[in-house]
This record gives sequence, C-alpha cells and structure tokens, in this order.
Amino acid sequence: MTLIKSISGIRGTIGGTPGEALTPLDCVKFAAAFGTWVQSRKGQKVVIGRDARLSGELVSSLVCATLQGLGLDVIDLGLSTTPTVEIAVTKEKAAGGIILTASHNPIQWNALKLLNEKGEFISAADGAQILALAADEKFTFADVLKLGKYEKKENYIQKHIDLIIKHPWVDAKAIRKANLRIAVDAVNSTGGTAVPQLLKILGVKKIEKIYCEPTGHFPHNPEPLPEHLKEICKLVKKKKCDLGIVVDPDVDRLALIQENGDPFGEEYTLVAVADYVLSRKKGNSVSNLSSTRALRDITEKAGGKYTAAAVGEVNVVIAMKETKAVIGGEGNGGIILPDFHYGRDALIGIALFLSHLARSKKKASALRDSYPSYFISKNKIELTPHINVDEVLVAIQKKYKGEKINTTDGVKIDFEKEKEWVHLRKSNTEPIIRIYAESQKASKANDLAHKIIHDIQEIIRS
Repeated sequence: MTLIKSISGIRGTIGGTPGEALTPLDCVKFAAAFGTWVQSRKGQKVVIGRDARLSGELVSSLVCATLQGLGLDVIDLGLSTTPTVEIAVTKEKAAGGIILTASHNPIQWNALKLLNEKGEFISAADGAQILALAADEKFTFADVLKLGKYEKKENYIQKHIDLIIKHPWVDAKAIRKANLRIAVDAVNSTGGTAVPQLLKILGVKKIEKIYCEPTGHFPHNPEPLPEHLKEICKLVKKKKCDLGIVVDPDVDRLALIQENGDPFGEEYTLVAVADYVLSRKKGNSVSNLSSTRALRDITEKAGGKYTAAAVGEVNVVIAMKETKAVIGGEGNGGIILPDFHYGRDALIGIALFLSHLARSKKKASALRDSYPSYFISKNKIELTPHINVDEVLVAIQKKYKGEKINTTDGVKIDFEKEKEWVHLRKSNTEPIIRIYAESQKASKANDLAHKIIHDIQEIIRS
C-alpha cells in the first residue's frame, strides 16, 4: 500500500492502514486541511469533480461531506475532467477546487489534487501550509446550523465544450468540411463522454469508439504511451481512420495516432498544436526541461522565444506567465493555452489539432513529417540509499562544464553543436536518477544516455 503526500495534493492506493494508504480517514483529514486553508483565505465555496475510477464515488462523498462539515459550500460536478474542474472554479467564483483523480495511475490509485481560486494548481508554499495543517490536525468543524450547502452541477463538460467551440482559433467549419473519420480510446473514463461529445459538435460524423464507457474498469495501462495503445493503432488502420485520439482518465493528456496506425508521438502533440497557435499569433512558448527540442525549433522559426521550465505543470505555468507565452505544456501530451485557461487540457488540444489538420489538408503522417525529427531515450539508475544524489549531479555538472548547463531542475546539458541534450533529475520519493537524452537519431539518443549512465557509475565508484 502506498500514500504519497506532496505540495500538490495527496495520492495513494485504496485500502489498507491509515497513514500508509489512501483510506477514508486520510481522505477526510486532507480534505479538512484543504478546507481549513480555504477558510483562512476567507473562501466559502469549493468545486469538486472526479474521473470514473472505481473508488471515485466513495472518495467524492467523503471529501464533499468533510467540506460541508467545515461549513463550506460544495459544487459537485460529478464525473468530470481535470480541465473542466479548473474552468468551473473560476466560472463559479469558487475559492478553490479538488480534482479526484490519480491521472494516469492504475485502477487501485486515487488522489486529491488541489486548485486555488484561479483554477490553477496550488503553489509550493500553499501546499506546504496544507500539509502542515493535515499533520497538526488543526480543524474546527461547524455546528449544525452552520453546515455548508451541497449542489450538484453535472453539465459542466458541455459548458467546457461550448467555450472551446467559441475560441477564435477553433475552425469547426474546416473540420466539418474535411469529413474526418476518427477513432477514440478513452480508457473507460470520463473522456469516453467528453471526447465524442466534442467531436460531434466540431462536425466529425464518423467516430470509431473503443473503451468509451465511463465504468472505471481500465482495459489497459491508462498512461497513453505507445506500448499501451496497440489496439487503437490497429483500429485506425482497420477502419481507415484519418486519426486516432487517446486521452488519460482525467483528460489532461492527449496522444494521437497517425492514419497509418503509427503513434504521432506524445512529444509532438504539443509541437503540432504550438505550430498552429504560433501561425495565428506570434509569441513565446514554454515546456519543461525534459521535453523535445522541436518546440524550441518551431518557436524560433516563428519569431518567438522558447523557455524551458522545471518539470511539473505548476512550474510550466509560472514560466508561461513570466514570459507571456502564447502556448505551452509538457512533452507528455499536455497542452496549455493561456488565453483559454492555465491548465493542461486535452479537449482544447483536440480542437486545435483538428483545426490545424483540416486547414493544412495534409494527412496526419505528412503533418508529423513536417516537424524537426528528434528521439528521446528515457532511462533511470537505481541507487542505494547511502549515495548522495546531489553530489553525483554536481560531479556530472563539473565534468561537462564546457557545455551549456541548466540547473533549474537537476542538471540539463545541452550539446548545441550536435543538437543533443541530456537531463538528469533525482526522484523525490526514491533513490533514483532519471536520465532523459534526446538526439536526431534514436541510436544516438540511446548512446548519449548510456554514456552519462557510465559517467555516473564511474563517479559512484570513485
């Protein structure tokens, strides 16, 4: 059993012993800590939404009742998506929100992800304050005449879609004219409702659906990586679809399948959408340090400036605000369109990508081939607990001091001449160094990663 407490919320496996897994007692304690934090900021209303995982209804009832017990009013969206909850927080003028989802984690997991009054993930400082409140259990519950109100609003996905359709860069007319056939895999969560609903309103009449019943029984690993998407790849080819669309359980990550059945590449979801956005509005872009260089290439080609942020959505959002970026996100298929809202949103990503595809009059594979081609090799080294990971990273930094070094988040080494980079980060929860390397050939990316791994092993031995 696992329970992970972090500044962005709490997540864990369902069942087990309190304090060691996500039990009902843990759900109540952390909901009470968040509610107390909201009250300290003079807040009164909180928005709640959940994905379709099996534990969702149980966790939601515990969280909602706890917030009401503190005297807070609750707006319950029921089955929803992460970006829908983010939008609802501001539309409802709420003081915060809680998304009940473990995102791409397997079925036994769930989580409370915490939002501020802007519908954005809370800051590190706010997260630390909430963790302290939970640890001290400093909660004061309301008396019977001051309990909070409860209201259910289950139409917010439609409101979300209505806002997408109104966005000036979404070209529903071009999408309708393209007469696209699209396959959808929503891993039996809320995307099974939201994505087909969006496609129909955009004018897509031919939709091939697999795993679109929001039962919470995930038919495969819910993280939208190529190795988990074999069925939809076959379906796209069999049904002669123009595109395949895959979302994770809470619909904040978007993966695409080309018409030939090959993955578009999760790194290139953001690249393609950014290409379209930058063609409509000149500006800057942001992604995290472990994302492909291709975003930098297309941003600079369009006359903008690219910035790399520390890994994590909240860090990307901070950098986007600082640089006034017009598009940003993460290489895991996360799209953030700031003039829509500051959160990863697969639904606006779908609408923008389809607009781009339809207006370009290209096949998905031809669109993918039009971008700079890079390959990322993802590796990790497991270390014994007595090894000081920080000292290892400092030694690597010294070894490559002649190259361009970024220490915002671990150590990233840019080999500018070869258009290669390697990013080393330590895990926050276990003695592991994650090593991502990118090059213009897969073999070169693997070679670079293995070279750095060898360097680390030599440092440890010495």
